[in-house]
Amino acid sequence: MTEFRRPELVRDGVYQHLRSAVLDGELLPGERLGEVELGQQFGVSRTPIREAMMRLTQDGLLVAEANKGVRVRTVTAAEARDTYTVREELDGLAAALAARHHTPVDAGALRAALEELNSAQSQDYRQQTRLDLAFHRCITQAAHNVALGDLARDLEQRVALIKHQTGIYNAWPDAERQHAAILEAVLLRQPEAAREAARLHVRTFGVLVLHDLGADPP
Repeated sequence: MTEFRRPELVRDGVYQHLRSAVLDGELLPGERLGEVELGQQFGVSRTPIREAMMRLTQDGLLVAEANKGVRVRTVTAAEARDTYTVREELDGLAAALAARHHTPVDAGALRAALEELNSAQSQDYRQQTRLDLAFHRCITQAAHNVALGDLARDLEQRVALIKHQTGIYNAWPDAERQHAAILEAVLLRQPEAAREAARLHVRTFGVLVLHDLGADPP
């Protein structure tokens, strides 16, 4: 993992560091975490490690198993199907609202996020995933809907786990074209076109993910 920097509140720092490591793919689904090893790596006692693991388990990022310790949670095919079914609707709504409510600042952020994603190295899956999630997060932020933002944050965690578990690359040939279509509809203030472009994009990757997990698409 990246270097741990000891903050004033150690338990919060450990929690944020481990959470980022899971969401960024430094710690992969199924990987086991040891309190002693992490404590030595971070230079802290086992107590803040244990507290952070408990919080991350409550968040749904880790899972504790009797006599087996703690590991990064793996996602079942059924959960992936449910996740992409909901994501299709939420991303569509976010794009439609962004088309209505985005500001010039939002427009600049969206263009910059997509430019950075398109310029990322295709073989760097972790970077591709991080930048892809960041672009979609920009769309949600441009929607200016607090309730949607809260729901999207929880969903993003699930999507990150699925992406790291399956290794479905964001550099799939259609991805760049689909992202461009979403951005164009948002910037042209075409809510329904933005909604459909976002839904198609999620549906495309949902099929790939479920195929990888050996499940039928929704």
